Amino acid sequence: MKKEKAGRDGLATGSDGTVRCFWCVGDALYESYHDREWGHPVRDDVRLFEKICLEGFQAGLSWVTVLRKREAFRRAFHGFDPERVARMNGRDIARLLRDPGIIRHRQKLESAVNNAKRALELIEERGSLAAHLWTFEPDAKERPKRITWPALGKLTESPASRALSKDLRQRGFSFVGPTTMYAMMQAMGLVNDHLDGCPVRERALAARKRFRTPRQAASSRLSSSRRTGPKSSS
Repeated sequence: MKKEKAGRDGLATGSDGTVRCFWCVGDALYESYHDREWGHPVRDDVRLFEKICLEGFQAGLSWVTVLRKREAFRRAFHGFDPERVARMNGRDIARLLRDPGIIRHRQKLESAVNNAKRALELIEERGSLAAHLWTFEPDAKERPKRITWPALGKLTESPASRALSKDLRQRGFSFVGPTTMYAMMQAMGLVNDHLDGCPVRERALAARKRFRTPRQAASSRLSSSRRTGPKSSS
């Protein structure tokens, strides 16, 4: 597919006639990821753990390179089930180093196993990975008023991603630098960095309005129990 040139607004039109953020146009898989996943809020722990791992593998590479290998990564890491990944050992790492379908980088492979163990500890402490990660959703005042092409170019990290990176590092996670964590926040909908004028931006905003973070859900249950009072044990 021919790569289209971006306009001054950072948008481009694909061969299907759809306007999108420029960075995905020209690759059908990348366009689908942009349209269906990127920027939409996620609370599923497996998907969140997968994204932390894959963003770590992406370090130094382009995301589309990792995206093309995502299914192979899912097979290699048991669908990114943290419990199964945490049980992987040196023999598994040696096997994966021979797997041509994934990125064969020993430190990153070992990091995924380590991060699975740390994720399980975090889930034990906070109830879910999502419950913790969503506490780092930035306040609106930290965000640009408009997501323009120049503004997006400056958003390689943020105060929230630096705080999240520091927190996870202190918990023993690896390959979770501020830039890596900002990319995770973009992908999982903690921020919406679809450019102004991109049709998916409005869809992602609508999805966020419908979305309830784990702490919001817990707060709602608490408020409900306070209104109704304890149930009779009779």
